[in-house]
Amino acid sequence: MPVLFVGHGNPMNAITDNEFTRSWKKIGKNLPQAQAIVVISAHWLTRGTHITNAPTQPIIYDMYGFPNELYEVEYPAKGDPKLAEVLKRQFLEYEAILDSSWGLDHGTWSVLKHLRPVANVPVLQISLDANQSLPQVVEMFSNLRPLRDKGVIFIGSGNIVHNLGMVRFDSPTAYDWALEFDELSKIAIQEKNIAGLTVPVTLGGAARPSIPTDDHYRPMLGAMSLLDPDEQLDFFNEKIDLGSVSMRSFITT
Repeated sequence: MPVLFVGHGNPMNAITDNEFTRSWKKIGKNLPQAQAIVVISAHWLTRGTHITNAPTQPIIYDMYGFPNELYEVEYPAKGDPKLAEVLKRQFLEYEAILDSSWGLDHGTWSVLKHLRPVANVPVLQISLDANQSLPQVVEMFSNLRPLRDKGVIFIGSGNIVHNLGMVRFDSPTAYDWALEFDELSKIAIQEKNIAGLTVPVTLGGAARPSIPTDDHYRPMLGAMSLLDPDEQLDFFNEKIDLGSVSMRSFITT
């Protein structure tokens, strides 16, 4: 099964027809039928690792100040308690716990609404452990690689460059540092330079304004950890949105 990293960007993408969402729809049409989709979303940060295990997955509207239409979006995906148990066993040494209190946050449903418009495949989420270092993120999620052969599509959902404090709503011009780090990260991803990606400042000084917090960066590392050494990637949505949010995404080929 393929692995994807999707730059999800503005929550309004869930209900907007634009170049990003059209790309998601195009990618989605070519995805194979899967047993389940497992998402590593930037919007579920926990202490320790949590895995959703409820048989039904409620939508979580974890964003504020948007039009009412966004809070009416539905994505009635089922869960898969048995797969949740399998995921937990893969994380045995990390003492992951099953969590029926969470659902699908906007890092997941805003993308799947376009990528998989009909919610006919179970969807699970795995949280990001805020206590882990970036190398530990890679180490832990690599344990899930065998499940790709069991019909599971993995999606990391975040943004490589994500500085909301510098967002430009009144101009489409990207900051130079955002363009620079987006390109440096592309090269590192192509070269599978995990050592560099887990210490992003080694890629260049543009990492600091590009990743003021690493919550949106971590899902990319989770996706990278699932790749086979000889696997190739295709990039899509290679653009900076709102000046300081990289929409860069990739899928295995």
